[in-house]
Amino acid sequence: MDDLSKDIRVAEAEWLTAAECANRIGLTVRALRLYERYGLITPRRTDKDWRLYGTADVARLTEVLALKRLGLSLSAIAGLLAGKATDLERLLHMQQAVLHETRERAEQGLVIVEALQGKLAGGGRVSIDDLVKLAKETQMTDISSDAIAWRRYEQARPRTAVEIDPSVCADYAGHYQLQDGPGLAVVHRDGRLFIRVTGQPEVEAFPESDHSFFLKVVPAQITFIRSAGGVVDRLVLHQDGLDHPALRIGEDVSREITAALDKRIRDKTPAPGSDALLRATIGDHMRGQPDYERMSPALAAAAREQKDMIEKDLARLGALTEVMFRGVSQEGWDVYDVQFEHGVVEWSFVLTPDGKIGGMLLRPRP
Repeated sequence: MDDLSKDIRVAEAEWLTAAECANRIGLTVRALRLYERYGLITPRRTDKDWRLYGTADVARLTEVLALKRLGLSLSAIAGLLAGKATDLERLLHMQQAVLHETRERAEQGLVIVEALQGKLAGGGRVSIDDLVKLAKETQMTDISSDAIAWRRYEQARPRTAVEIDPSVCADYAGHYQLQDGPGLAVVHRDGRLFIRVTGQPEVEAFPESDHSFFLKVVPAQITFIRSAGGVVDRLVLHQDGLDHPALRIGEDVSREITAALDKRIRDKTPAPGSDALLRATIGDHMRGQPDYERMSPALAAAAREQKDMIEKDLARLGALTEVMFRGVSQEGWDVYDVQFEHGVVEWSFVLTPDGKIGGMLLRPRP
């Protein structure tokens, strides 16, 4: 038994009454009863039928509250956590990451506020751009690390295929373009559905409902969405703790996208401005100040998670000496060899239709 398990076993000797538990966590006794009715907690009962709450109950309540912050209903949370023990180690790690991120965002907001105060004190005027930047920090609209962690948790859970009307699948067949750039083809064949992302092999999607499907080769799901008129006009790919929307496009548009990519691959043509963008991105990460505005929302969320790790890796590599374009991958990513003082890194990335970095991959070269 590891140290964490020992601590849990010892701590289970401590019990709280309903009033004590509610007071310490910031809930009401009524809320505890509600969570119990949903099967989220199962407090111990005394001979007089009084409820007692132990460490496992408090841990599960912490887990439930984290999921509620993501907007999940109690019934959805009950389904998600059914039959699963609370992973305290992961829960603590997640909360630590959230607190670090909150502190970082607060510090960034304070820098902006103090800069605006300095402008006003010096007789200057605050511009609309200044106020927009402040509003973004105030609202904290970036995808948070706790949301990503819990979505990964949900996406990785075991799933069971259900029987649906095969004719429904025909509505979903067609071509889509993900917001971060790649095309996605949905193929209906023999009453089954297959998914093919540009440059990747075709894989089968299995139904969870008449509008949601899951993949078995990777922990990912796809939800098809209909317009007010009942036409399937978009989908959402749920993967890596993030939601990747894709709009439906015509077959002719899909052919144009594929032809343009084939030409870039054949001619080894980098995306316009990709060299300068890569150099700027590397410089930002080396300074510990990534420009999240240059990234898609999904990539920005991932970059926030990995910011410290990337900065440390780049610090070990030393100064940047050379950037060499190698070609375009089958998925449409520009591939570069980046030479540093103490090593070479293969740096790949893809641009979204609006010019932001939609995805990024780093790996050391031997």
